[in-house]
Amino acid sequence: MTNQRTEPAQNADERAMLEGWLDYHRQTLEWKCEGLTDAQLRTAAVPPSELSLLGLVRHMADVERGWFRKVLVGEDVDPIHYSEADPDGEFHLTEDDTWQAAYATWQAEIAEARRCAAGFALDDLSRGTSRHTKEPFNLRWIYTHMIEEYARHNGHADLLRERIDGATGE
Repeated sequence: MTNQRTEPAQNADERAMLEGWLDYHRQTLEWKCEGLTDAQLRTAAVPPSELSLLGLVRHMADVERGWFRKVLVGEDVDPIHYSEADPDGEFHLTEDDTWQAAYATWQAEIAEARRCAAGFALDDLSRGTSRHTKEPFNLRWIYTHMIEEYARHNGHADLLRERIDGATGE
């Protein structure tokens, strides 16, 4: 594994810092998947868990879509990989699920997330609201939550990668 991640500048302004750390964590998940075959990427952690690197990438595509397209800008978009009938669908992989398809979908959702966020200041409120409180979120909260979401799942990715081929790294 080669580490080609970029940390944000230590003196960046708040928005650049938040966007920089979000991109850093996006790059970390990509790095953890680097150089593996589709079969390795589909390898589950330990039974009965279905957690896999490919599943995490598919999950994060849905998370990007949900927070930036559905919540931030209020688009009426359906989930990509899960449904009410299969709420963990992103982790229910078959031999037909490939890195190429999952990566392309994930990158397209990241590009859409950037496009959506570009039209908002950090204090601007989302057009969508919380399922629980029915209150909107500001963009700062969404960025912070996305950093947390990636960081948590990158911890999972560390363990998955080590189990697959022994590769470790920060």
